[in-house]
Amino acid sequence: MSEQTVVVAADGYDVVVSADYFQSYSVVGLLAVVGVLFVAVAFGAGRLLRPVVPTPEKLLTYECGVDPVGEGWAHTQVRYYVYAFLYVIFAIDSIFLFPWATVFAAPGYGATTLVEMFVFLGFLAVGLLYGYKKGVLAWT
Repeated sequence: MSEQTVVVAADGYDVVVSADYFQSYSVVGLLAVVGVLFVAVAFGAGRLLRPVVPTPEKLLTYECGVDPVGEGWAHTQVRYYVYAFLYVIFAIDSIFLFPWATVFAAPGYGATTLVEMFVFLGFLAVGLLYGYKKGVLAWT
């Protein structure tokens, strides 16, 4: 049996702490240190082994395959953000469908979860209808 240590807290109450309580934290700390060292060694080895040949082409700013010519401000259309937003809506919908399917199969929860899912799908339908009415679903 492990020995116990009694620690008196600031409020005057005795707190009993097992002697091997902090040993489990030391394992987590050791694992974190090993992980940081592994990353540091990998970056250091990469820095030592890579060739360093700076050329004017390599020192240019490069972003998204576009040469840095002209001003740095580019116009983007809002519809791309709307497509991304609609994707997020339907991705979240699929995330909620899997737990719903498992709860729906449990006895006693069928009717309640069915109504909740139709309410959820109703909100999604309203969002899709809004996007359709605004014309963002038409690719031009």
